[in-house]
Amino acid sequence: INAEYEAVVSTQSTGEHDGSAVNPATLHTVSAAAKVGGPVHALVAGDSCQEAAAAAAKISGVEKVFVAEGDALKGQIAEAVSALLLDIQAKNNYSHIFANGTVFGKNILPRLGAKLDVAPISDIIDIKSEDTFVRTIYAGNAIQTIESCDAIKLVTVRATAFEAAEAEGGSAATEAVDAAVNNEKSKWLEAKLSKSDRPELASAKVVISGGRGLKNGENFEMLYSLADKMGAAVGASRAAVDAGYVPSDLQVGQTGKMVAPDLYIAVGISGAIQHLAGMKDSKTIVAINKDGEAPIFQVSDYGLVDDLFKAVPEMINSIN
Repeated sequence: INAEYEAVVSTQSTGEHDGSAVNPATLHTVSAAAKVGGPVHALVAGDSCQEAAAAAAKISGVEKVFVAEGDALKGQIAEAVSALLLDIQAKNNYSHIFANGTVFGKNILPRLGAKLDVAPISDIIDIKSEDTFVRTIYAGNAIQTIESCDAIKLVTVRATAFEAAEAEGGSAATEAVDAAVNNEKSKWLEAKLSKSDRPELASAKVVISGGRGLKNGENFEMLYSLADKMGAAVGASRAAVDAGYVPSDLQVGQTGKMVAPDLYIAVGISGAIQHLAGMKDSKTIVAINKDGEAPIFQVSDYGLVDDLFKAVPEMINSIN
């Protein structure tokens, strides 16, 4: 580690939020940051984010919350947030900057890394020391341990690998920071979000995912009915998304969302490597597939070799 940073290890966590609440993944990122040692500070940035900042200040383990509000930060686009982070870093000399391993974090840290001339370390699953991190490669088939020689460590965190920090109990100080960033290259227009009464896929305790075995989008209605009765979120394999059965925001896997619920039910999913990479950390995995040789059964705790069009309606009737 550069001698300039040997005296103090301090970490900034970039808080992902929707304006009123922090993303649940941020709680896991705070836990990861705390493992490094030293104080943990958080940044909440946006055009209107006082509620989110108040929520961040309550997170156990956070000592200070920087709050930046301004029209330039609307939508938290990478050009604006990375410029803000550069300014905060110049004034505070953090040894580590952490972000969620989500689209949000993966959008901002590479740009920040280019500006700081350091290499971001993505999707970590463990921390060995303040300069040594562990992550998976080859779709989860190999574990890589990385020792970083950069003075500033930029890290994105796989939420499923770390316990969540307590959302209540903290009493961090808040500090307003100047949000006068100059960003003429991009402009936030709008967000079109699908709304659902079901739990959010990445943080749900129960997830029911469907694959190409469902044959079409209409048959996903079976999974929606089962999910509603179980209080579950609905996911899908990449094959189902590519076939147009469901939108891409339901995709679970290496190129989709990483989930680790208490219960994961895979329906009509063969178990391709890229899908397993996104759900194999689930506490209990149940697979339903008519092919008894499907790879999904190699990672499942319980397996049912049966026609899904028979098994799922029977499950719904049993719950009724």
